[in-house]
Amino acid sequence: MLEYKGYHAKVSFDEEDALFIGEVFGINDSLNFHGRSVDELKASFHDCIDNYLDACAKYNKVPDKEFKGSFNIRIPSDLHRRLALEAAKRDLSLNQFIKNTLSQAIPQSTVQI
Repeated sequence: MLEYKGYHAKVSFDEEDALFIGEVFGINDSLNFHGRSVDELKASFHDCIDNYLDACAKYNKVPDKEFKGSFNIRIPSDLHRRLALEAAKRDLSLNQFIKNTLSQAIPQSTVQI
């Protein structure tokens, strides 16, 4: 995984073309890049992000940012009900209860990007 200016990319290898292929994730815009070596791949990633940010500035578009802090999940209605009831018992909003629960499930020190 690569990181540059707050953007992250997944990398795969295309054996047939002997090419590393990267894709920026976590944003709505589609940003892709490639390279034959690790150094070429990193340079291409940096160029991709820099070009994206330049284009956004040129067209007065706010660049998409990853991990905006909201996401939708689908859960069974019974689980939704139980979560809402537990949150109410603790005098918390459902959102705050879920946030607290997720924060406890993944200690910050173990998350590696």
